[in-house]
Amino acid sequence: MINDRLVDAGDLPIAVRDFGGDAPPLILLHGAGGNLATLTTLARALRPRHRVVTLDLRGHGRSGDGPWSWEAALGDIAAVAVHLGLERPAVVGHSLGGMLAALWGQRHPESPGVVSLDGCPPPSRPDRLPGLDPEKAAGELARLTQVFDAMHAGMGRTIPAGELPDLVEREQMAARDMGANEKVWIEGFRRNLAHVDGETTTRPTAATAGQLRELMTGLDLTPVYAAMPCPLLVVLPTRSLPEEEPFADLYAAHRRFLTDQVTTAAQANPRVRYLQLHDASHAMVIEQPEPLAHLIGDFLASAG
Repeated sequence: MINDRLVDAGDLPIAVRDFGGDAPPLILLHGAGGNLATLTTLARALRPRHRVVTLDLRGHGRSGDGPWSWEAALGDIAAVAVHLGLERPAVVGHSLGGMLAALWGQRHPESPGVVSLDGCPPPSRPDRLPGLDPEKAAGELARLTQVFDAMHAGMGRTIPAGELPDLVEREQMAARDMGANEKVWIEGFRRNLAHVDGETTTRPTAATAGQLRELMTGLDLTPVYAAMPCPLLVVLPTRSLPEEEPFADLYAAHRRFLTDQVTTAAQANPRVRYLQLHDASHAMVIEQPEPLAHLIGDFLASAG
């Protein structure tokens, strides 16, 4: 039976959805700007082989707000595991959640395995864009930074009551365009709305989004992969999102770097594996939940 609850993580509450069962435990983590509802389709696909637990990362969904650091977020995950009695859980994450999964594995050699679904920092350095002219790389990164700045400016904004129905309709259209479950998509949208004193605002706040942007940009996964003490699977995309198409050359170079990075790690560390998911973008958890569930289940079965 599916159970929603709040877990006391010390300095804030963490919202949790436990899909139940007595199979091996698996904690499933969403990306920045998401929440536990955005992973419902993948969680359901994983249920036959795992007791799946999803959660809202701090500053998202129904979880509390608090300063963001890798250690703080990993502490929240540990608190959930302890509270629910999850012994040696596998940890699987998408995007920001994938980075956390890798960092969890680095700190938990006893883990049966961790999986990163394109849990990689965004492109930010010209020297990490192989095959792209350095001058063009610098220019494209500057242009991308402007896009990210504009996105950041809209985080945590107040939504006038009259605009909400139109926003919901747009989200429904986006779900249909992606071929996603519309009900699940809208739950994810509504879960990141905060209603306080008659006002509706979006989560995460601009402050949280800024902290996350700084953390992700500054994260170097090369030493994390090199020293990984437990089984790790990194799943990489093979194409860009539609909104990434204006930066097609930049993102193609970024994918080359990520592939080279994890290939080198896998050659040096036998606990590291990777694959490039055919016809998948960064939105792979929406595009291919069933294939991902099979990949994750098979990896964890073989790793254990």
